[in-house]
Amino acid sequence: MNRFEYVDDQLLPNEALIRQDRGIRLYDGEIRTPFEGGKVTLTSHRIIYRTPGDVAFAIHLHIIIFFEEENPGPLFFTRSKKVILHMSEPQSGKLTGPMDNSNHNFIKLSFKEGFDSSFVTDLTNAITKRVWERAPLSVLPITSSQSQQARNTSKQPLPAIKPRTGIIGIERSIQEQQRVTDESISIAFQDLRKLMGMAKDMVAISKTISAKIRERQGDITEDETVRFKSYLMSLGIDDPVTRDTYKSSNEYFRQLARQLAEILEEPIREVGGMMALTDVYCRVNRARGLELLSPEDLLNACRQLAPLNLPIELRTFESGVIVIQSSFHNDEEIAEAVSQLIKDRGSVTATELAQSEGISVVLACERLLMTEKYGKACRDDSIEALRFYPNLFLELET
Repeated sequence: MNRFEYVDDQLLPNEALIRQDRGIRLYDGEIRTPFEGGKVTLTSHRIIYRTPGDVAFAIHLHIIIFFEEENPGPLFFTRSKKVILHMSEPQSGKLTGPMDNSNHNFIKLSFKEGFDSSFVTDLTNAITKRVWERAPLSVLPITSSQSQQARNTSKQPLPAIKPRTGIIGIERSIQEQQRVTDESISIAFQDLRKLMGMAKDMVAISKTISAKIRERQGDITEDETVRFKSYLMSLGIDDPVTRDTYKSSNEYFRQLARQLAEILEEPIREVGGMMALTDVYCRVNRARGLELLSPEDLLNACRQLAPLNLPIELRTFESGVIVIQSSFHNDEEIAEAVSQLIKDRGSVTATELAQSEGISVVLACERLLMTEKYGKACRDDSIEALRFYPNLFLELET
């Protein structure tokens, strides 16, 4: 209650009337005040309370941190619905009000003559729009007679009771946050369903265009064919192979393997001829859009790469790391290149090699171990890192 200040309840310049409600009782925290049966005026800038004795005081909307509704519950038939306004600390320069000392940082508006749910909507819109930032008010001073008349309306002193919020207030805040979260999740799923419907339409369109390109129907030139294919590949939905298209699982895996080779051959060559299976899984599913592959289907399809003599193949290192590598990959050439890099730098760790070659640390470690296996590097395993040095024994004269 110490946030209120006496005012003239007439609208000020730049202020707009939103609504008026009657039969309102004020609470200072959980404490009932003598102010009951008053009229609440909601404006674009303030909440004005006028007592039955025609005394008005108001709070500014910009000090309201958040608000919540308090339902009486099924066991309290005589209680009215309330709106709780949580407010920031009183600002310096505040005018005098009906109560200048209070231990509470919230008030309650009790709607004794019935609660209109649109009040919450109007209050939300007023606080959200923040009109006071664009059009501030010019506050008119309150006369001494108005101030004295307001003090006389408090016929009994307010009891100094310790507020009973705390856990109750926290629970209300958590419930409100859960309600807002549930609404946001519901809206997000609605948008996701719309997106999935649109994506399926795009997949159908891409299949139609792909079929026309393959059949060379219509007047489609060679340049237009290449351009269409590039557009489809950039969308990541260039007629992906799906299980329901084939009656046999073996045929499905073979066709999927051919498509994997078409998608991955160039990216694998760009990263040095080898890509970890985890990276392959992410790249392929990103390109397929909603037609996602399971890890089992991807692995089974990759096992068909070598039997089909495709330009990429599956490989498993002794450490258990599984990669897809180019069929033209040569371990000796890779070991020689890594060995030369170690000589140029003096020593190299897996992290340094990964940064230099633009590959993952796992693949960099495998290349260093392979270089060591060919006798072109020696390791130093310390608490700092596993570091590889040139094998100087190869350079000793026999």
